[in-house]
Amino acid sequence: MLRPRRRRWAWLLCVVLAAPGFARGADAEPPVRPQVLDRPLESPAPAPAPAPSPSTPLLQTPADPPLGFTGASGILPRETQDDPHFVPVEDRWRLGFPTWDRSEQGKKPTEDSPYTFGHWWDPFNQNVLKGDYPIIGQHTFLDLTATSFATIEGRQVPTATTPFESTQRPFENEFFGRPNQFFYTHDVSLSFDLFHGDSGFKPVDWRVQFTPVFNVNELEVQELGVINPDVRKGTTRSRTFASLEEWFVETKLADLSPDYDFLSLRLGAQPFTSDFRGFLFSDTNRAVRLFGTRLSNREQFNLLYFRQQEKDTNSQLNTFDDRGQDIVIANYFRQDTIWPGYTLELSVHYDHDPKSRHFDKNDFLVRPDPVGTFQEHELNVVYLGWAGDGHINRFNITHQFYWALGRDSFNNLANQPVDINAQFAAVELSYDRDWARFRTSFLYASGDHNINNSHATGFDTILDNPNFAGGEFSYWQRQAIKLFGVNLVQRESLVPDLRSDKADGQANFVNPGLFLFNVGVDFDLTPKWKLINNANLLWFENTNVLKQFVFQSNIDQYIGLDVSTGVEYRPLLSDNIIVKFGVSTLVPGTGFKQLYNQLHDNVDPLVAGFLELNVNY
Repeated sequence: MLRPRRRRWAWLLCVVLAAPGFARGADAEPPVRPQVLDRPLESPAPAPAPAPSPSTPLLQTPADPPLGFTGASGILPRETQDDPHFVPVEDRWRLGFPTWDRSEQGKKPTEDSPYTFGHWWDPFNQNVLKGDYPIIGQHTFLDLTATSFATIEGRQVPTATTPFESTQRPFENEFFGRPNQFFYTHDVSLSFDLFHGDSGFKPVDWRVQFTPVFNVNELEVQELGVINPDVRKGTTRSRTFASLEEWFVETKLADLSPDYDFLSLRLGAQPFTSDFRGFLFSDTNRAVRLFGTRLSNREQFNLLYFRQQEKDTNSQLNTFDDRGQDIVIANYFRQDTIWPGYTLELSVHYDHDPKSRHFDKNDFLVRPDPVGTFQEHELNVVYLGWAGDGHINRFNITHQFYWALGRDSFNNLANQPVDINAQFAAVELSYDRDWARFRTSFLYASGDHNINNSHATGFDTILDNPNFAGGEFSYWQRQAIKLFGVNLVQRESLVPDLRSDKADGQANFVNPGLFLFNVGVDFDLTPKWKLINNANLLWFENTNVLKQFVFQSNIDQYIGLDVSTGVEYRPLLSDNIIVKFGVSTLVPGTGFKQLYNQLHDNVDPLVAGFLELNVNY
């Protein structure tokens, strides 16, 4: 038996003899450790690859086609292959995918494939016409959008028989006649958007866009003097109109930070909505726009100057006639203000609407308003705005406040120059519960309390299109309700401003104002179907202006109850096809009845319904 010291020496001798570096004889076995563990500390330099001989073909891999509709490549080859180990591919956007044949039975590439192949008519998958592949070089893209937007609408609105003592039916002695109307309009547009950029996160370096639009519209009514002052024109009107609605160029002036903050300039006819819900200004018109972001896109800003074009009366598209109206807009947005998910906006609007006289395409006088003294006048108004949109914890909130200050050189209702001081406020609260959203909202537009003084305190907008309290599904907001040559409320508006027309007329700050209280609920029935329901209670803020305007001593503030329901259907789970259907009714209140009652009967509830089909490529 070995002693402990001798045992240690024997163990050490065995380790040395087993080491891979110990000299071995010719019959010694090779080391059992993997070769990778025996590699030298420093690898020798690889020998240069021999140049291929001219007679030896270069090794090349098959060129598989890309998945989408790519169009022709805009990259000319600059390198030729001179090494069998490398194949130069310069157009990296059009890299191909290998043919998939999992079962190895010679099936077509489209059968049993994990890939989706695109076509020129396919807007969902990769398509050079939709900006997925560059059309020129590596950074210039084209986005082509074709849109068909059709609306069919049947409605009942208070309709005067005619101020010219001529009626559609003999022996008709009521001032308000049959309210039924049918309206159809159809826009077809093709938008070309050519832009240069690097990725979806970085703003474009430059952009050129133009959108021609063709419109056809038709209106059928049951009373004379509605489609034209000339009663010989009858009760039916069909019109067509073509316009270059959008046309602008855009360029990036500077990069403001490494986080893709930028400063850009856009010049030409362009769409713009100045607040979250379109309460004050929402239009497509000629403008110069300076815009950008700060602090990693946490803050956004806009500075715009609009020089308004006249609108075509029946299609509401732009003409090439200069209206002379100047609008300046500046706003600033800051995200995550106080609460994460809440965005704050501060804004200033300036509206300069000079003296002018204008008849619309249907021969109605719209500037100045055909009321009072019919005198041309000039408006200079500044709007100070504060708004917010987002959520505070689980509650969604949208709010807007405007303060209008300025001067009207001569108001036709007040019959004198007036100083403008009017206010507007709106707030919406909503709560999401599973597939339902419960909403409530309130709106206030100040009214004028004394038509005979030099202070105009009724609020009016520039060119609004609000998405609030039911939006396009609401009767009060969707329909233009006429009253003695002007509109009590404009189409796609909320404020009862007694203005001839929203697009062609001038703002009027001597009006009755509005209180609106709304409750509503939206249901996402399926990913394709959405149900929208709203009920609005409406009151005039003050009726003194209406009393003098219609020569009645007593007009109540209560307008009525506006109830609407609508559905939105997206069959492709995208915005490529959208179908909307809505039905609404206005149950007249005391004030509305006093304005529109017939001689022998009360005004009945007014009903309207519409169907919209929006198809986009």
